[in-house]
Amino acid sequence: MTAENKAPVFSTFGCRLNAYETEAMKDLAANAGLRGAVVVNTCAVTAEAVRKARKEIRRLARANPGAPLIVTGCAAQTEPETFSSMAEVTHVIGNTEKMQAETWRGLAPDLIGQTEQVQVDDIMSVTETAGHLIDGFGSRARAYVQVQNGCDHRCTFCIIPYGRGNSRSVPAGVVVDQIARLVDKGYNEVVLTGVDLTSWGADLPGEPRLGDLVRRILKLTSVPRLRISSIDSIEADPALMEAIATEPRLMPHLHLSLQAGDDLILKRMKRRHLRDDAIAFCEEARRLRPDIVFGADIIAGFPTETEAMFDNSLRLVEECGLTWLHVFPYSPRAGTPAARMPAVDGAAIRDRAARLRAAGEAAVSRHLAEEIGATRDILMESPRLGRTPGFAEVGFDADQPTGAVLRARITGASGATLAARPV
Repeated sequence: MTAENKAPVFSTFGCRLNAYETEAMKDLAANAGLRGAVVVNTCAVTAEAVRKARKEIRRLARANPGAPLIVTGCAAQTEPETFSSMAEVTHVIGNTEKMQAETWRGLAPDLIGQTEQVQVDDIMSVTETAGHLIDGFGSRARAYVQVQNGCDHRCTFCIIPYGRGNSRSVPAGVVVDQIARLVDKGYNEVVLTGVDLTSWGADLPGEPRLGDLVRRILKLTSVPRLRISSIDSIEADPALMEAIATEPRLMPHLHLSLQAGDDLILKRMKRRHLRDDAIAFCEEARRLRPDIVFGADIIAGFPTETEAMFDNSLRLVEECGLTWLHVFPYSPRAGTPAARMPAVDGAAIRDRAARLRAAGEAAVSRHLAEEIGATRDILMESPRLGRTPGFAEVGFDADQPTGAVLRARITGASGATLAARPV
């Protein structure tokens, strides 16, 4: 097969939502007849993410000489000139345009030289998010469903609202229909994804909340396991808390957008919660669901952060009972208010990030030790690897059916992986 006849090569950076959208773009590109191209779906969350995207573009151009190279995603949306000025790049496509069939039809082989190089419109003018109907991705075990896009908040460190636009929700009926279809195809777990998931529904008639959507999904579909991706705990509504307490099919695992554990830093970040709010939420959720497991995003070295302020973030790991940490060493993003604040020394940022990661590793070790002897329902992601409801990785000595939910006893732990045998 010649290079011109090959299916497009896709490279994805960033969040699960980006990965979800890459799968939708693969369908759009295939339906448009696009062949022999390279597509890079970028992330803009940090300056380092943009640097890595540029490096990947140059690598892919060398590996695919002569292939049209299309750049899209959040970094393409926020700084299209960065990519359009690269000699390797033939087209720059915005976040709205990348999800439109007509965009990909314009990039078909017979038209690719006739369409505009830069197609990036005002993301803030977008008022709807379509429920792109894909069959899931990653494995036959777990599917991801986009229910929300964009963000109405303006945290001082974050460029993402300018890449994703304001918050838009996929109507509940569309979400339910897609999940029912995925269940019919054999998926045993569905993950709800979005940029600011707990803002779901604010733009829909009647202003329903995320908890209403969760309860509707569990009532109207037979999905065996429903999982929620990252949430803003201060926006958790009563219906969501009730679902956590009463719905066994809702997985006991929440990833929290905390970012810091010091009140002054949280205010300078323009977050909407304080330290005590985070602690109170975790205590209440654990009261409602004793087996719940928390992950969290925490930024190390935000501008003006002192050692004492950092210590408040470090202690939050214990005080909230956090297990799975995503630690981000702060890096400035041009165009954000935080980029103009007094910076912390780079060596101090790296040291604080390392200490947070060490605290996270210790928390994981404690959690895995507590799991030994328990019997759990494991979702098999591959023949010998699965996940507990709390999202711990579990290894098996013998092959199991991928995609199955397997009852197993936890027998030990090695590193960050549990060991188990079926019961």
